[in-house]
Amino acid sequence: MTVFASRLIDSLKVLAFVMICSLLPLSQAHAQSLLRDTEIEATLRDYTDPILRAAGLNPSSVDIYLVNDASLNAFVTRGQNIFLHSGLILEADNPNQLKGVIAHEAGHIAGGHIVRSDYGNRSAYGAMLIAAGVGIAAILAGESGAGALILGGSTQFGGIEALAYSRVNESAADQYAAQYMERTQQSSAGLIAFFERFRAQEVLSQARRYPYFRGHPLSADRIDALREKVAESPYTANVDSDEDMHAHAMMQAKLRGFLEGPQLVFSRYPETDQSKPARYARSVAYFKAADLKNAIRNIDSLIAEEPNNPYFHELKAQILHESGQGEAAIAPAREALRLAPDAPLLKVSLAQSLIDTRQTQELDEAIDLLKSAQRQEPDNSYSWYLLSRAYGQVGNEPLAKYATAERHYAIGDIASARSFAQRAQEDLPRNSPQWRRASDIIVVADTQLAKKRSQRRGPKPLTVTSQYR
Repeated sequence: MTVFASRLIDSLKVLAFVMICSLLPLSQAHAQSLLRDTEIEATLRDYTDPILRAAGLNPSSVDIYLVNDASLNAFVTRGQNIFLHSGLILEADNPNQLKGVIAHEAGHIAGGHIVRSDYGNRSAYGAMLIAAGVGIAAILAGESGAGALILGGSTQFGGIEALAYSRVNESAADQYAAQYMERTQQSSAGLIAFFERFRAQEVLSQARRYPYFRGHPLSADRIDALREKVAESPYTANVDSDEDMHAHAMMQAKLRGFLEGPQLVFSRYPETDQSKPARYARSVAYFKAADLKNAIRNIDSLIAEEPNNPYFHELKAQILHESGQGEAAIAPAREALRLAPDAPLLKVSLAQSLIDTRQTQELDEAIDLLKSAQRQEPDNSYSWYLLSRAYGQVGNEPLAKYATAERHYAIGDIASARSFAQRAQEDLPRNSPQWRRASDIIVVADTQLAKKRSQRRGPKPLTVTSQYR
């Protein structure tokens, strides 16, 4: 599954911004999205997991989210979640700079800075996040499953300041980052270079600073202290491997292809540039420009050179599917999954193309694929949406209603989830797994809806009855 907006999966768990959205008219809320892409997620995991282990953290307990926002920012939240803006990845000159920032954010988690931070002077936006427990809630999504996410409450999601840290915590996170990079035998020079590049941020007003430096105050003292720490490391002179540099270039090319206008992409990556990143970016740009011939030409050239790269096949499948050639998309989608059989988003991608055929055999395979993907990502609401479609097409209305209930539950529409769960229960075999799960949804929905009604009514007035007459 790629980063293109019409294929965003709307199942990501994200901060409880739903509460914020209720404060503003929808037209005033700033729409943002989280990006899902198997290749980029794998690259970020390759960069991040060794750092997390060096920090004494369990990589499987730390979630990484990619935010579709061109501003330079990264932050962590309670629950061990790291958010990286697409702008941060595009601004990083090399993997070492990006890894340094990730190590810094891991330092905040390992140092417990989130729990100990003083939130007393935070904005109403930050206060609302705290009131929500800085918890994880279901995202809001469109009926088409496009995955558009409403991240309201401020004019820019990149301007989040709820977790702005003190200078003491920032310096501590720098030192932690240097330790983690050294433990993984990597240089921290990239983090210094990153800070030096944006050192002028320190003298700018809060409004003019990049979001990252509004939440992470930068100072010359911090850079000097970090430089002393890095100078002591035996790995300071180490540089990124060729493999990491290539992965970084491909990640940037893919993001630019999907997030920037085609003409800008063609300017950055002209036809005279026949490197793999250039052809990768151009294949996406031609696709967005409705030039299917050149889009396929570029991606086919990459497949010819790397036939075992699942992400090239995945992109070809998407280009074909979204260009109205659903059946032609099945073969490359199937090949992508063959090459990366454990990737849940690739299972969803193939299932989507199979469902569009409306053939019984393909529908049965799609149902199996979606069930497998849901075992890995049970809150993937788009997969539940596709499963409801598949069940509907094979005539299994009870399970179609049940899958719809799960979809609404995943996106936080509790009232609709309860309605469909009740309708599903009427026809499902009593005490079947789906019937019992529908019961759980109803119980949870009843509890939450009752709580909301109670909150709307407000506290009852205190009545004091005197025992004296």
